Amino acid sequence: MESRLLVDLGGTHLRCALQCPGGEAFAEREVRCADWPGPGEAIADYLRQRPEQVTRGAICVAAPVTGDPVRMTNRAWSFSARELAEQVGLSELRVVNDFTAMAMSLPFLPPDGIRQIGAGTPATGAAVAVLGPGTGLGVSGLVPLDGRWVALASEGGHVTLPAVDERETAVISVLRRRMDHVSAERLVSGFGLTNLHAALQELAGQPAAQPLPAEQITARARAGDGLAAEALELFFAFLGTVAGDLALTLGARGGVYVAGGIARRLEPELAASRFRQRFEAKGRYGDYLRGVPTWLITEANPAFRGLAAILDGRMASG
Repeated sequence: MESRLLVDLGGTHLRCALQCPGGEAFAEREVRCADWPGPGEAIADYLRQRPEQVTRGAICVAAPVTGDPVRMTNRAWSFSARELAEQVGLSELRVVNDFTAMAMSLPFLPPDGIRQIGAGTPATGAAVAVLGPGTGLGVSGLVPLDGRWVALASEGGHVTLPAVDERETAVISVLRRRMDHVSAERLVSGFGLTNLHAALQELAGQPAAQPLPAEQITARARAGDGLAAEALELFFAFLGTVAGDLALTLGARGGVYVAGGIARRLEPELAASRFRQRFEAKGRYGDYLRGVPTWLITEANPAFRGLAAILDGRMASG
């Protein structure tokens, strides 16, 4: 049986895998986007090293997919889906937003691929939401329609980020002086954690000449650095606020999933944070949200399941 190509193209990493219809993804490979001139070269190199015959594939991209070409948001890459298929030798290449594929994966995640954060019980047949901080902030959802799921193509990571208290107001005010729009992605992402820490440094009167990358901030927080720890706590508080807004917007009583490598690597900090408290802190709708479950996706590459579902025709996108 012929294998199909699955590609998850993010702002930092490109992940490839093969999959036989009805089977699990295999031969997974991850490369840094910065090491390649474009996605075609990286994918072609991957396929050259595989003995399997591959003519069909699907790729999810951290960018709006509204036509051809596709222009990435957090990487200076632009590509034509038709030309990319020809470059890597495919007769068919489906292209979707990365979190559309993530949403499509949700019905197929194994029980050991998720961990519940807080309380709540999913309502049968209700909408489901997913969001995830990575290089950017991905957002999507699943809506039931005529006995099947429809995945949303969303750019919800770019909604305006609200402040819940005076400390958050002060942080957002610092960033508003530096950028024209403080979106959720500006604080709830890898570079968002950097922005958060830099804003806290400025508020403390100790701005740094060079902002710290997210990995160093996390390491400092785990070593007991107070400012870094506050940045991490604010990160998850903002994530909870955005997740609660998303649940209300979609009516996602089926639950909200948190995806991405950042949340997965920081699972203990997420579980101990104010994420769930902020998720529920919606005034008169607190009781509504207390019944909505939240999960962390712990599986490493769930988007591959969504891409396989696309190729199988098991899901629809809207």
